[in-house]
Amino acid sequence: MLITFVAVYLAVTIGIGLLAARRVHGSTDFLVAGRSLPLYMNVATVFATWFGAETVLSVSATFARDGLHGIPGDPFGATVCLVLAALLFARLFYRLNLLTIGDFYKVRYGKSVEVLTSIAIVLSYLGWTSAQLTALGLVIHVLSSGAIELNHAIMLGAVVVLVYTVFGGMWSVAFTDLFQTVIIVLGLLLVAGLVGGQAGGMDKVISQAVADGKFVMFPSDMDAAGWWAMAGAFFAFAFGSIPQQDVFQRMTSAKDEKTAVRGTILGGVFYFFMAFVPIYIAYAALVAHPELKALFGSEDAREIQRILPDLVLGKMPIWAQVMFFGALLSAILSTASGALLAPTATFTENILRPFVPNMGDRQFLLTLRIILVTFTSFALLFALNSQSTMYEMVQSAYNVTLTGAFVPLVAGAFWKRANTQGALLSVILGIGTWLSLDWMGASTMIPSNLLGLAASALGMVLGSLTPELVKHKGHSIETALHMAKAAAAKH
Repeated sequence: MLITFVAVYLAVTIGIGLLAARRVHGSTDFLVAGRSLPLYMNVATVFATWFGAETVLSVSATFARDGLHGIPGDPFGATVCLVLAALLFARLFYRLNLLTIGDFYKVRYGKSVEVLTSIAIVLSYLGWTSAQLTALGLVIHVLSSGAIELNHAIMLGAVVVLVYTVFGGMWSVAFTDLFQTVIIVLGLLLVAGLVGGQAGGMDKVISQAVADGKFVMFPSDMDAAGWWAMAGAFFAFAFGSIPQQDVFQRMTSAKDEKTAVRGTILGGVFYFFMAFVPIYIAYAALVAHPELKALFGSEDAREIQRILPDLVLGKMPIWAQVMFFGALLSAILSTASGALLAPTATFTENILRPFVPNMGDRQFLLTLRIILVTFTSFALLFALNSQSTMYEMVQSAYNVTLTGAFVPLVAGAFWKRANTQGALLSVILGIGTWLSLDWMGASTMIPSNLLGLAASALGMVLGSLTPELVKHKGHSIETALHMAKAAAAKH
């Protein structure tokens, strides 16, 4: 019955995505849903895209093992990212009337910075997308009782997501996200009630978590290195997630700028509170079934992610299994589809198109779909060969944009003296410092991603204040807004 449900669920999801694809008549429909999403759909797309496999499986299991101390990045940093993005950038992005976040770098700094930052953004999605494909494969593998080998299950999951995303783009993502949000909320809340009851009730679960020190964010014995490690994880999510195409797409898909701001904030707040539901379920599972703690001792870090699937399959009635795996599949599919579409848009618009400037809209739409299939293939290879947990994969992904795209974005929006030379130096020094320290395995108290962020900021200041060696080909924000208004009036 459970396998039948999963098959039907996947078929329904594909059907919804393909029906939504009928709304796609051009690249604007494919990338930003025609800039027409109402508030409730905008909130659903923000929430469903952010609420992924790592939230349900990896963050919850990490909390069960390490407490709040182990999860500063998600949900705390991730929620801060959405709120900051809404307050600082939503109105600006919407008014500029751009297709991708890479277009911002082009308008502000010119083609060279556009291509360089877009490469960083696209590469950052490999880890995030791979985490979702890994999770989807894990679910299929577990549900088949091992009959479908894990790598084959990952490939099967990738095909499912690809089918509806490649035809419908953002319209398919929006409609499937709305459907999947309902399933996530209902499924997890029902399972939380059941597991909490098995553990003796919510009061007992929370009391046990308090007694075990799980709600201590800053342990009294934490040294300076521990503080810096937490800061590195927090900033990777809080700042590194802002210059991402999926965040940009959801803000600019709204019907107006007010909806873009409200939808992103509401989606972020809703995400924060819902993220604690799987956290509660995972800890209640350990209270009710202490034998699950054996997974913490595995040499494979990914094994702790099996706490909830193993619990549900081994200890739950069939209706709870249906609800849990329905919610889990919804979380994975909604995030995976957005994670495939975002880098596709950035690569096609900001890395490929500058070298093929005369591409018509139909040719551009076809190219988007070809790139989508190509990127899925690369993400699939990454997923098949990674040994990291989903939480670690996502955090590593955001370090790319933290060190290579965040400072040029903030400076470009709020510092008039920021220029092309400063942006280029910022990207090169930021990513170069982070990667060099990581590859050398340098042992530093301050995490390499924060040192990369500092180098990026230093590069922006030095490059922008010294005499220009690189010709400035971009525009000020005021000029860019004027050009956007003129273009909108013309159409």
